[in-house]
Amino acid sequence: MSNTLNTELLAPAGDMNRLTTALAYGADAVYLSGKSFGMRAACKNFDLEELAAAAETVHAQGKRFYVTLNIFPYDDDLKDVDGYLEYLQGIKTDGIIVSDIGLIKRAVSRTDIPVHVSTQANVLNSDTAEAYVDMGVKRIVLARELSVERIGAIAKKLNGAVDLECFVHGAMCISYSGRCLISAYLTGRSANRGECNQACRMMFTAERTNEALEFVEDDGTYIFGGNDLNMIEHLGELIDAGVKSFKIEGRVKSEYYVGCIVNAYRKALNAVLSGNPVPADIIAEPHKAPNRGFNTGFYYGAPQPSEAEKYYEFCGIVVSSERGDTVIEMRNRFKTGETLEVLSPNGACQNIRLVIPIMTDENGNLTDDAKVPAARYILRGITLPPMSMLRRKPIC
Repeated sequence: MSNTLNTELLAPAGDMNRLTTALAYGADAVYLSGKSFGMRAACKNFDLEELAAAAETVHAQGKRFYVTLNIFPYDDDLKDVDGYLEYLQGIKTDGIIVSDIGLIKRAVSRTDIPVHVSTQANVLNSDTAEAYVDMGVKRIVLARELSVERIGAIAKKLNGAVDLECFVHGAMCISYSGRCLISAYLTGRSANRGECNQACRMMFTAERTNEALEFVEDDGTYIFGGNDLNMIEHLGELIDAGVKSFKIEGRVKSEYYVGCIVNAYRKALNAVLSGNPVPADIIAEPHKAPNRGFNTGFYYGAPQPSEAEKYYEFCGIVVSSERGDTVIEMRNRFKTGETLEVLSPNGACQNIRLVIPIMTDENGNLTDDAKVPAARYILRGITLPPMSMLRRKPIC
């Protein structure tokens, strides 16, 4: 296999909790946003102090830290951008992800931060890619509508002049590379300025005369919602095509989603880089995280639809483990005697089945029912690695 050097697994971080989860479960780099200029205003995101803390946390592990400035700005938005760029350079940001051509030009000319062209810029051909290279960008996040074959052709033409990044997992926007007007039309919230209300993932009914005509698909009709992208079995083909960075979508997703998907792709990428096939149990992992069904996007032609799958329920996360006991922060209710599955960083307890033992609350009171959201419970006589996750197999 060619082009295996410097491959990167890039994970989303909607807040510090999900950032540390992504790092623990094997991400080489994270991407996140400050309180402005980012395309995901629905996330908690990071204020200036939090950005500095995030940079320090990431760099302490020898990993990389990218910040999104990928809205399409008005002139009013630009009045504060120079100071923001200066701040990001001061905290040693490893890259900024930018969509707008004017803001790309400004960032390249006024900072030393490597500029990454966002997928929102819709780079579909080598001429456009070369134009951005001539501007001084260091990475291009290619449009999601490209096939593996076309990616290979672009990479060959660029001949290593810039790194190429592609999405490999997560939600697929119904609009062209995410340039959507539905949210702005329905609610006045522009998806191109970070305020998307994700209307395409809502349930709709159609009206005919005075009668409501409902489209029925199990729990409702999501006529705009596409399947999730899942390329876990095809990473080697993307590497051969010239892709350096493998990006997971999901800055508004849960810590469980981030941990589960990053863990799976870390192990899959390690297998591929070692010249081995991706193990079947790793291929199965993304199906245990929230999903809307899977396909391979446009990488092999038009997406082929599939049905959403039942996924595992996130029950709790390990806060600490000492003296033979484990402290769990509850996410969904679980009880003594119930069998749950454990997912741990670095595969320390990969998919082991755990029968919940004697349990107490934080005050040492015996209980057989962890039912208070976000409360901490102590599993007696059990030791699990910090940041391990407990999950429940769905009832089919």
